[in-house]
Amino acid sequence: MKSLKIGILGATGAVGRQMLEVLEERKFNVEELRLFAGTRSAGSKIEAFGKEWTVELTDTERFAGLDLLLGAAENDIAKKYLPEAARMGVQVVDNSSAFRLDPEIPLVIPEVNPEDVKLTKGIIANPNCSTIIALTAVNALHRYAKIKRMVVSTYQAVSGAGKDGIDELYNEVSKLSEGGELGKENFKVFPYQIAYNLIPQIGGFDDMGYSSEEMKMQNEGRKMLHDDKLRVNCTCVRVPVVRSHSESINIEFEREISPEKARELLKDAPGVRLYDEPSEKVYPMPLLTSDQDLVYVGRIRRDISAPEEEYNRSLTLFCCGDQVRKGAATNAVQIAELIFK
Repeated sequence: MKSLKIGILGATGAVGRQMLEVLEERKFNVEELRLFAGTRSAGSKIEAFGKEWTVELTDTERFAGLDLLLGAAENDIAKKYLPEAARMGVQVVDNSSAFRLDPEIPLVIPEVNPEDVKLTKGIIANPNCSTIIALTAVNALHRYAKIKRMVVSTYQAVSGAGKDGIDELYNEVSKLSEGGELGKENFKVFPYQIAYNLIPQIGGFDDMGYSSEEMKMQNEGRKMLHDDKLRVNCTCVRVPVVRSHSESINIEFEREISPEKARELLKDAPGVRLYDEPSEKVYPMPLLTSDQDLVYVGRIRRDISAPEEEYNRSLTLFCCGDQVRKGAATNAVQIAELIFK
């Protein structure tokens, strides 16, 4: 890879820091690094690539001359700064949801639709973390038998809400373990107690009762698989797990596919580790998949509830992936590799 001038917008957040770590791991040839953040973090120091870098206050003038700008900021910040960077000739890869469904902006998972990076007009969007994990898990099956419909339940870690989500879980566990009680004043990130609890809401609800997080799976999946007929029914649940999202996925295909064939396909699928020996208690779990980039897939079996005519075209599986790495930072860096290698 050629030498690159790289910027990170939102560099001091969890995803921004993870992007920096992944850039080092994947041995990017960095000629210059510019780290951008808001007033609270500007002036702080971050070590990377054997040097110490000073975090700058976000300023569009400092985007000039960059080859690549990775976005790890909230939607409003992304909308304010990233289009301007693209107009300046900087290639942007953005992790926010601000541009994901824009028909002019590619939405890419490198293991699923790498060819779409060629469509960039300056910005490429990173999909939602749960969508990345699910589509990476099922893409090889889709290419073989074509997915018609998915029913998905996600079990999403508190780190999906950032460092504040992790802190809130730890603080609640600590207070409860000391015999204390929790009141509404303790719930700042999540609407209810998350310690020893599940919350079946991530995002606001629409008129049909689906949350914004749940609709991302269908809307983003349709865009990346280039199939407007894909149907997805999704339920997203926040769980008291620190890192790595888990998903139970029931799939209806157009063509026949057996559990044995699915395992054969997934064994060599990019970005996937087949982890499927239930009799030996071998199956995906968040603890196994944290701090690495593969999506683990297991518990592959027939859907015994499927109608007789659909029985040979339906499967159920369980998958887990690190949503901070593959579900955000690593996927963005992989997109940059496709562009610049």
